[in-house]
Amino acid sequence: MFPHPIEKSSTATQITYKVLLPVALFVWLLPLIAVMVTSIRSAGDINAGNFWGWPREFNLIENYTAVFNNSPMGTFILNSVKVTIPTIILTLALSCMAGYALAIYRFRLNMTLFFIFIAGNFVPFQILMVPVRELSVNTGLYDTVTGLVLFHAAFQAGFCTLFMRNFIRALPFELIESARIEGVGEFRIFWNLVLPLVRPAIAALAVLEFTFIWNDYFWATVLVNGQHAMPITAGLKSLNGQWIAQWQLISAGSIMAALPPVAMFFLMQKHFIAGLTLGSTKG
Repeated sequence: MFPHPIEKSSTATQITYKVLLPVALFVWLLPLIAVMVTSIRSAGDINAGNFWGWPREFNLIENYTAVFNNSPMGTFILNSVKVTIPTIILTLALSCMAGYALAIYRFRLNMTLFFIFIAGNFVPFQILMVPVRELSVNTGLYDTVTGLVLFHAAFQAGFCTLFMRNFIRALPFELIESARIEGVGEFRIFWNLVLPLVRPAIAALAVLEFTFIWNDYFWATVLVNGQHAMPITAGLKSLNGQWIAQWQLISAGSIMAALPPVAMFFLMQKHFIAGLTLGSTKG
């Protein structure tokens, strides 16, 4: 039922594992390596068909500078920040409160509401493209940063509530009862007692949500049309020429778009791992 530890396997199995693991890692990283190498190639190198060979000349500074000169990349990055940060704050606030209510309070429709949150995670968001776009147009939220924030928060609330409800449910209920006996109000219990205990879980969820929202391309193209509100993921298409694709600039822009989530993960790595392993051991 459980995976057999590699240390307890035969010598041949261990050797095979040590040989195949770097190969699998290289294959997995091959697309990223290709994009990184392409981002420093020259246009002539790509036009000559040198896609996988060693670059004949390195245009690192030229390509990454051209990304800002040939497109409003600074505006795209700022738009991504305007969308991602408020969405994370709004989603975490709503999910923490909803998760606390579903985990602590006992009422008739508790499990029904919880199952609704779970069921929402299994709805393919592609089938909601047309009604969501029409709703954004009718409410005046189309082609606005506010529209992206609200719709991202709505779609991510189900997963985040499920995440926080399970972590809060794992806390000893005796802590809540003892605080109530002492006369502490519900909001103070939530703010001063529960939230500090689930802080690692909130940090882990913040990293996940930052990655999900920053890397979103689907809703960025469905709900936004103008460059004034376009995030960086959708703005990369502006680096294409009218008649030819400037793959070196698109690759450089893609690397720049991928750096913030990677930096976010490494900065929050300790909290992220602590949040995912919270409650995994007893005693």
